[in-house]
Amino acid sequence: MVSQRRHPAPSAGAQTPAIDHDADAAVGPVSSRPATAQRAGIETLRRVRDGNALLTTAAMRRLDEDLDWYRALPAEDRSSVGLVAQAGINAFVDWFSDPSTPPHAVGEIFAAAPPELTRSISLQHTLQLVRVLVDVVEQHSDQLAAPGAERDLREAVLRYSREVAFSAAEVYARAAESRGAWDARLEALVVDALVRGDVDDSLRSRVAALGWVGRGQTLVMVGTTTSPLDDVRTADLRRATRRAAEDALVGIQGDRLVVFLGGEGDLAAAAVSLLPKFGPGPVVIGPTVQHVVDSARSARAAFSGLIAAPAWEQAPRPVQADDLLPERVLIGDATARRMLVAQAYVPLAASTGSLLETLSAYLGAGRSLEAAARTLYVHPNTVRYRLRRVADVTGWDPLDPRESYVLQTALALGRLGSDG
Repeated sequence: MVSQRRHPAPSAGAQTPAIDHDADAAVGPVSSRPATAQRAGIETLRRVRDGNALLTTAAMRRLDEDLDWYRALPAEDRSSVGLVAQAGINAFVDWFSDPSTPPHAVGEIFAAAPPELTRSISLQHTLQLVRVLVDVVEQHSDQLAAPGAERDLREAVLRYSREVAFSAAEVYARAAESRGAWDARLEALVVDALVRGDVDDSLRSRVAALGWVGRGQTLVMVGTTTSPLDDVRTADLRRATRRAAEDALVGIQGDRLVVFLGGEGDLAAAAVSLLPKFGPGPVVIGPTVQHVVDSARSARAAFSGLIAAPAWEQAPRPVQADDLLPERVLIGDATARRMLVAQAYVPLAASTGSLLETLSAYLGAGRSLEAAARTLYVHPNTVRYRLRRVADVTGWDPLDPRESYVLQTALALGRLGSDG
């Protein structure tokens, strides 16, 4: 007779636990879970490394399909962009093997391309390039990642793409800083050569390299600064000049500020708008010339006027260099001397109607119409009529105090001889 075992009956309130065999199978032993994840990571890394060529090929195809600016690049620049894309994928694979370490190799991505590439493609284009690389890796994540590791791979790509974007911004910032320093040195050399009139073919190419388009006329304005300009104030000045005119160059020579303005607009108005950028004291505008390479004449007149301007206390600000001809003559400016004689004395001497004689009598009589009329034995209205003709011939009105001084200087120079 087989004995029957009796199982103890469960006590009151106790419940028999339900056994879920499916859940146990899914979760597995606790000690085995890290090992499983580690194996998946190793497998994913192996697949990513093996798929390096696949990713590079897919990325280059996407660049050609999606980015118009890439297709428009010269072959050499497209090759450089390809080097950047390949270096980016290689650097990601290296970093993915140990994501806990900082991605130090990010800077090496852009080291694969020449520095001139930053001139061919903008920062915006570079970020589009990064976005394409991210999309390519994400599209192949299911193929590259081990089962269950797809999300980890996508998150790693996003994290690394952020680092690449920051690295690209840093590269462009350094390139801009370096290019700005080089452009500033080149601009200083160009301004110095233009002021001296040292013009050759190389200067023309340097002017063009600084962005000078060359449409319209050119003038030079000079003044002083209150204190040496630091980098911030210099950059602000250059931005202001480029807003004021189509073309602009800035030169800083000690406490003197030299600005070249060019274009088809109102250059005189542009010069007036820049007055707040100058320090106190005279600001002189040279005569307009047809091209920037001919601007030495404008620059010489402006510099001469800056030296002579204190002699005319009531001079406007800014003042035209040609309005300072008498003062420039006083400091020995031969060009101003010739201009006064050619524009005032010679036309009056060649005119009919006793204009030169009448002007001389008027100035010699203390600018009195009646006294000049008595000297010439004519009616005062006749003197007034002749003086109006003097204004028509020379452009300076003898009845205006300032312009009569200009004419008196011209008459004195003419009597001494233009070479005296």
